[in-house]
Formats: sequence, C-alpha cells, structure tokens
Amino acid sequence: MSMVWFSKCMDSLNLKAKSKLDMTQGPIMKLIVLFAIPMVVGNILQQLYSTVDTLVIGNYCGPVSIAAVGTSAQPLEVFMCIFMGIGAGVSILVSMYTGARDFGALDRVIKTAISFTYMAAIPLSILGILLTPAILRFMQVPADTWDYAVTYIRIVFLALLGNMGYNMNAGILRGLGDSTASLVFLVVSCVTNVFLDLLFVAGLGMDVSGAALATAISMYLSWAASILYIRKKYAALEFTILPRLVSRDSLREILRLGLPLGFNNSIYTIGHIMLQSLINTQGSGFMAGASITGKILGVSSIAISSFSTSMSTFAGQNYGAKNYVRLRQGGRIVPLYSALITICLGLVMFALSGPMIGLFTEDAEAAKYALLCIRIQLPFQWCFCVLNTILNLANGIGAVKYSTIVNMLMLWAVRIPSAFLISRFIDGHYVTGGVSISFVFGMTAALFFYRSGHWKEMLHLAEKQEAAAKALHATAS
Repeated sequence: MSMVWFSKCMDSLNLKAKSKLDMTQGPIMKLIVLFAIPMVVGNILQQLYSTVDTLVIGNYCGPVSIAAVGTSAQPLEVFMCIFMGIGAGVSILVSMYTGARDFGALDRVIKTAISFTYMAAIPLSILGILLTPAILRFMQVPADTWDYAVTYIRIVFLALLGNMGYNMNAGILRGLGDSTASLVFLVVSCVTNVFLDLLFVAGLGMDVSGAALATAISMYLSWAASILYIRKKYAALEFTILPRLVSRDSLREILRLGLPLGFNNSIYTIGHIMLQSLINTQGSGFMAGASITGKILGVSSIAISSFSTSMSTFAGQNYGAKNYVRLRQGGRIVPLYSALITICLGLVMFALSGPMIGLFTEDAEAAKYALLCIRIQLPFQWCFCVLNTILNLANGIGAVKYSTIVNMLMLWAVRIPSAFLISRFIDGHYVTGGVSISFVFGMTAALFFYRSGHWKEMLHLAEKQEAAAKALHATAS
C-alpha cells in the first residue's frame, strides 16, 4: 500500500476527531463511558421503536394487539440472529484493523460486508414471510392473537434489508471508534417512527399493521442515513451503496468470527422462543403483561448492551495494537463499573415500575402480571451485565467460542429446564423466574473466562510487555 493512500486514510478516518475514539490510549473508564453514552441514548431510542408501538397500540387498540406485537419480536430475531453475529464479527475485525492501522485489510472487510448484507437480507426476507405461520404455530400463539401477529411480522420482514443494512453500518462505525453517528441516525428514525405510529394507528386506525409499517419505513431511513454519513465522513473507505466486491480472505475471517457469534445469537433466540411459548400458554393477559415487562426491562438494562459493546471495541482495538497491559486492566475494571451502573438504573426503574406500567395499559390483568414479572427479573439484571461484558471481552480478542459455550449452557441446561419446571410444578405465572436463574448461572460461568487459556495468554503477554518496558526505562536511565 502506498504512503499516499495511507495518509489519505489517516486524514479521512480522522483518528483524532471527537466523534471517533482511539481506545488504545487514555483513561480506560473515561473512554468506555464516552463511547457508551451515545449507545446508551441510542439503546433507549431502539427501545422506543418497540415501546412506542406498544404504547400507541395499548392506548388505541387493546391487550390482544399488545400481545401480538410482543410475541412477534422473537420470529424476527430468528432470522436476524445469525446476521447480527456476523455483523459483530465485522465490527471486531474493523476494530482490530483500526488498532493495527492496517487500512488495506479494513477496506476489504468493509466492502465484503456490504455485499454480504444483500446476499443475506433478501433471501431471509422471502423465507421469513413464507415461514411466519409455521413459526407462530410452534410458539403456540392463541387464536385471538393469530391474525394480528401474522400481519405485523410479515410487514416487518419487508424491512429486513434496511434493518440489516443499518445494523451492519452501525457495527462498522463502532469498530472504527465512532459511536456518536449511530445516535443521530436513530434520532431521525425514532422521530419518524413516533410520527408514523400516531398517524397510522391513532389517526388512520390501522392497528398493528400501521405500527409495523411505521417501523419498516423508519428502518430504511436509518440505513440510508448511515450510508450517506459513511460516504461523506470516511471518504477514503469508498463506501458503496450496492455490492461490488467480495474478498474470499475477508469473508473467511468474517465468517470465522461471525458464525460462532451468530450461532450464539440463534440458540439464544430459540431459547427466547421456547420461553415465549411457555408464556403464551398462560393466555393473552399474561402475554401482554410479559410484553410490557420486556419494554421496561429493556430501558433498565441499557448499560448492559452499551458497556458490553464498548468492551468489544476496546478489546479489539487494543488486541490489534498488541497493547496487552491495557487489555488486562480493562478486563478487570469494565465489568465492575458496568454492573454498578446497571444496579443504579435498576433501582430507579423498580421505583417507577408502577407508573410506567400505567403508561402502557389500563387493563388490570395485564398490569398485575407486568408488575409480577418485573419483581421476578429486575433484581438480577446486573448479573446479565457482568456476563455480557465478560463475553464481549472474549469476543473482542477472538475467543468467540467461549461465549457460545456459556450461552448454550445458560439457555439449554438452565433457563428452559428451570422455566418448564416452574411452569409445571409451581405456577406458570412465575415462568420468567427461569430467566433470573439463568442470569446468575451465566455470570458464574463467564467469570471462569479469567481462568481460560486465552486470558492466561493475555496475562503472559502483558507481563512480558511490562518487563520489556521496565528494561527499556532502566536502560534510558
């Protein structure tokens, strides 16, 4: 690669710009927090996508429509999960190559990722629309909710390309160290979603189809905004709108990291569907309550995904830069601080849970079950935060198989069996207790990563770096 092209990349990527953080130097927690803040706000806005649907439908339609929207999230995740894992793999590679300053490899990975988005999204959209009834039958969706759920899911599947495209571009930006831009895209998309929800559902009486259409249009706007931003801000990347290049080596690396993460996502999503099928057997009132709980807990756990994603980028950039001492330090302090923040947010949400439930529904049965589910799950959210942060540390250094093993055990050995046993022998209305039990187990299992061969190797390399630095300092003195 020529020095001219290298210099052009350095200028265009704007490594010292405020919107782009170099995670390889500076105070670790300050950088983590600065990187996480836009994602915290962004996660709130992402929650608003589904929360606004639920709020509008709850106030203008009824509990059956709420249940339909709530149970429709999992089938979409089935088709998104593998791709989201591959997108996470792209983000890890981007962060590694950014840390290593290998802009040739960075260019090939990004162009291959663009092509892969189209290769995956279009067939999955068609497949999802065709398989929607079979998935809903497997989930035991009640008859009074069936038609609404089918309509909602099929419309949202039409937006799969926009959804995948936006998430891929957001992952690329996070790998580059830019977590602010995605927030701007989400603001535009969320405002559009709120406006269209009110127009289609409250104004035109389109019920769940209006909510789904609002979400679909908003996702395509987010995708378009992200494309325009990357093309202008990072011109040297020559980001294309349509697919043009597939590098076999880059695709192999993407799949090497992304497929285990995608498999991890898929088993996690299937576990959610299994749990949702147990929830659905309790009737539409409990389904609505559990759906409302999901929205509230989503807000309370914003630190989880934000700090864990920050950890992945931090680990990837420092691993790429071979900064093992800093990697060791971050692995110790980031899970602790993210857990403390999650606990504080959880306490606030617990205190406000009653009034928040009232925003979603006036139905007494749905409100009663929502409060019950919150009391069962919310106290254990911090365990999931520790679990997720450590697993993203592992993902960031390429140890993606570890998170797959932990999630398989957490779901299939703990969550589903415990939820089934609670439903069978105690009370089906306490079925979400299986989630809380699995969080405690998952955190315990994740902590063993610090005794794994991958982490021991990082510690060994950090010790060698420290010894070399001390020797250099002694020689200079």
